[in-house]
Amino acid sequence: MQEIPTQLPFHQQLLVREYGQSTYQLILGLAQIEDVAERTRRAAGIVQLMLRLRPSLRDQPDIQTRLWNHLHALAGPDVALDAPVALTPPRLHLEKPKRLEYPRQAPKLKAYGRGIEALITKALTIEDAAEREQATVQIGRTMKFLYRQHNKENAKDVTIIRHLGELSGGQLKLDAQVVADQGLFELAALPTTSAASSQPVRSTSSSQASGNRFENRERRTDRPEGSTGSGNNNKKRDKKRGKKFRSEPQQPPQ
Repeated sequence: MQEIPTQLPFHQQLLVREYGQSTYQLILGLAQIEDVAERTRRAAGIVQLMLRLRPSLRDQPDIQTRLWNHLHALAGPDVALDAPVALTPPRLHLEKPKRLEYPRQAPKLKAYGRGIEALITKALTIEDAAEREQATVQIGRTMKFLYRQHNKENAKDVTIIRHLGELSGGQLKLDAQVVADQGLFELAALPTTSAASSQPVRSTSSSQASGNRFENRERRTDRPEGSTGSGNNNKKRDKKRGKKFRSEPQQPPQ
């Protein structure tokens, strides 16, 4: 396996790894062809080869434009081609991306994270008392849901209210008795109408099935003896076969 030339720019090294060293040598041979029409015809064949090497690229939009631009980037800007698509130089991003700012301060209570602290900060900016109380209830409900994942046994309303006061600096307060009586921190239960509605359907189908079995049993008991049945049909069939065999003359031995 031939090594990729290290003197190439980094974006050309990536293209050589994508399409192979043999394809790169074919592209370099285009510079030796003086006729532009012949050079373009050879380049079109190389583009088809590049597409065969990467069949997964067929479903991508503007694949011909992409392949022709990759070929032109490997051949160099001095190689003129009458390509069927517009050839554009590759856009190189040489600047380093900006560094992401990570929070350096750990959350006060790890069970809730920084998201709850941001919600509490937002709730403190609400001036209306009713809206502020409603936001406090929603935050407390979310805190209880998160705290149950951290410590399921001690997820009590009193604990959540105490943590809410610690995170808000004592500015968000709720009455523990009101929260417990009205269940403000409890999630709404899902309706169970589907299970109840399916029960009478099963009972009706079972009663119909039992009724059909009873009617079939009565029909079988009402049949007179000697009526048509599978046993009588088999006996008649055997008798006909016996008559047929008896009617055939036996051939004497030769």
